[in-house]
Amino acid sequence: MIDLSFLEKISKGDIPKMKRYISMYLTVAPEIFERMQKNLDEENWLDLALNAHSIKPQTDYMGIESLKQVLMEIENAVVKSNYTSLAMLFETAFELNEKSQVVLNNKLKEL
Repeated sequence: MIDLSFLEKISKGDIPKMKRYISMYLTVAPEIFERMQKNLDEENWLDLALNAHSIKPQTDYMGIESLKQVLMEIENAVVKSNYTSLAMLFETAFELNEKSQVVLNNKLKEL
């Protein structure tokens, strides 16, 4: 589910730097998903896509490819005005994020 090899590469194996990046994701991701839920509730599709887009680079750093793919699907659904799929896509992204948070918290303790 998570592959931290990219993070290890960009941080050059610097453990404190890796911890900092992981901690940032663990702090920022829940806030973004909260905004995305609000966007979904308010049918604010443009902001939903913008919030999905904003967290994609961080999913790259954390190596959460499955979550990145779903975020891209959310963006594409908005672009194509396929709003009926957004609730399901958000739920999938939210669940992947929740699982990732657990794994990353454990990884943070290991480092």
